[in-house]
Amino acid sequence: MTDSSIPRPGRPRGHSAASHATIMQAVFDLLQERSVRDLTMEAVAKRAGVGKPTLYKWWPTKSALVFAMFHERLSAPAEAGSSESAEAGLRARIRHLINALNGSFGKVMADLIAEGQSDPGLLKDLYDQHIRQRRGAAVADIERGKATGEFPAALDAVLAVDAIVGAIYYRHLLRFEPLTEDYGERLVDQVIGRG
Repeated sequence: MTDSSIPRPGRPRGHSAASHATIMQAVFDLLQERSVRDLTMEAVAKRAGVGKPTLYKWWPTKSALVFAMFHERLSAPAEAGSSESAEAGLRARIRHLINALNGSFGKVMADLIAEGQSDPGLLKDLYDQHIRQRRGAAVADIERGKATGEFPAALDAVLAVDAIVGAIYYRHLLRFEPLTEDYGERLVDQVIGRG
């Protein structure tokens, strides 16, 4: 037997990518049925048809696994086109957020926020890995608009973004009124002084 004909231990090539996709699908499916709090590594392993050691090899915690699925499947950022005005870019981001919150992303985001109330590290990860970049991009849209005269020079970009996005999450989490694109448009109008 030559060296190349000796079977090597471990999974054959291509199996890791297939297993990864199967695991991500299992997490996604399970989170449609239950909350992040009720999700277990055992349930994911069973649904994906892999052993728990495989999960822990790639993701040391349940939170790491959920964030991997969240970023891979649900959290693609809305990109402003370079030829768009700052206001159009901001409005596109807000529409994207509202549409995302009205889908699977919204359920998982609400679960992560709820779970984060008893796990401050989870909230920190959510902010650092997801919210910080998107918040910064929206602030940059407003700063660009201030520089071009689209927005008033005195507009505080950080407060404006927090006022718009905070109101969207408030409505999403409490569900006292529908979260619609029209609501997002009116929020932007109000904050930038068009309403």
